[in-house]
Amino acid sequence: MPHKVFLSQLKLTDFRNYAAVSLALDGRHVVLTGNNGAGKTNLMEAVSFLSPGRGLRRATYADVTRVGASNGFSIFAELEGIEGNVEIGTGADTADENAARRLRINGTTAKTADELTDHLRVLWLTPSMDGLFTGGSSDRRRFLDRLVLSLDPAHGRRASDFERAMRSRNKLLDDGRFDPSWLSGIEQQMASLGIAMALARQEMLGLLARLIEETRETSPFPSAALELSGFMDGQFSRPAVDLEDDYAAMLAASRYRDAAAGRTLDGPHRADLIVRHREKQMEAARCSTGEQKALLVGLILAHARLVANLTGHAPILLLDEIAAHLDEGRRAALFDLIDGLGGQSFMTGTDRSMFSTLGERAQFFTVSEGHVGA
Repeated sequence: MPHKVFLSQLKLTDFRNYAAVSLALDGRHVVLTGNNGAGKTNLMEAVSFLSPGRGLRRATYADVTRVGASNGFSIFAELEGIEGNVEIGTGADTADENAARRLRINGTTAKTADELTDHLRVLWLTPSMDGLFTGGSSDRRRFLDRLVLSLDPAHGRRASDFERAMRSRNKLLDDGRFDPSWLSGIEQQMASLGIAMALARQEMLGLLARLIEETRETSPFPSAALELSGFMDGQFSRPAVDLEDDYAAMLAASRYRDAAAGRTLDGPHRADLIVRHREKQMEAARCSTGEQKALLVGLILAHARLVANLTGHAPILLLDEIAAHLDEGRRAALFDLIDGLGGQSFMTGTDRSMFSTLGERAQFFTVSEGHVGA
């Protein structure tokens, strides 16, 4: 079994609809029940801020700060982490529109949010992701990049540096500045970063595909076939240096075309994640709503198992309204799978009875208008 990472305490101040709340946790799964709008998802969003980025809603810091609060929000957590017991505090002063998120680990200011991955990995599944297979390709790229980030924290920095270099190139082209020395330098940087991004994505898909195949016969959920399309398709078995040279040449050859389009038309920012229902040999986008949900749940659980296998530490799972559209038998199977991962999960729902098969494996809390009770 992987090492269990779990929160033992969570405190919020001026976060969403919580003026102040404190939860004492004992390492079991956490089930949050209550009416819609009571604040269940807000609690899970706070936990998601213990990972790099802007949380499961990708909200601005002003949006997560409680209405009427003057000093921003704060989140404090104590947990048994990858490197042992650790205290993490984070927040932002939203009075300053340009303020970055503060992060302290064991009382010491962290240099970057990537340091959080030294202590825990947080994965999530929310109702807003239900349209992943039918929505735009940007949503699927973002989803895939979150999967990569859970194992390769440097992926986020590569992606942001690529975007920055691409904006510089687009600006030069828009201004009609076709100086080859300037453009070649930027395009070489884009090629190095872009191919590294694409290779990291391909590696993640390969690892997931092998794990899905290994567990295909025993999983109660349909299995997903995964592939990337839209950027240098079928070429990633070649050496990275050759791929970089080809992409740099592609960028150089497309300068006038990209200038006319007002954007860079080739690159990892144009790739799409293609998901198919393996048993039905059908694209996920053409499956029923229930089949799409089951595919997504199976994919998230496979990724959680992959993270646990490769790091030796089970991730914390945030599963919002996870049981709402499952029958009793599949709910029980889902809870067994979640428990078998060996980590701590946070689950929400409106009806406590939907989680009854968890029994003593979970702590139950009732959420009501910014208050939490056992």
